[in-house]
Amino acid sequence: MASIGAGGFAPLAPPPGQGAGWAKLAAAVEAQVPRAEIETIYVFHPIKREGKEWGTAVVTRKAADGRLRVYTARYMLVVRGKERGQSKIEVVEVALSPAEVLAQVMQAMVDRGGDTEPPTELGPSVWYEGEGNAG
Repeated sequence: MASIGAGGFAPLAPPPGQGAGWAKLAAAVEAQVPRAEIETIYVFHPIKREGKEWGTAVVTRKAADGRLRVYTARYMLVVRGKERGQSKIEVVEVALSPAEVLAQVMQAMVDRGGDTEPPTELGPSVWYEGEGNAG
């Protein structure tokens, strides 16, 4: 249950892929994948439990042969308590795939994972907008 903020309204959740944990994840992704080469970012709904938030994204990048290099990016952010703000970040290249196959895999993840919503598909500008030129 959301707590009520000033003015009697519950605070709005940030848009998909945005917030403190996602910002840390975006920086870690950029360390491995130049932002100009990012094709698509798929963000899954973050899980919040016991003062921590876990987020997962799948990031794609075009390979020289036209297929997609696929990365899994995950974060865990402490959102309450003495360790607030501390995080663990992981970015791993996991596959080289035709785009059509990736779309099928993304849907299968939703079907098997019990999520009611598919991941949100974002362009790189959501993470890197306003940070100067790509590259």
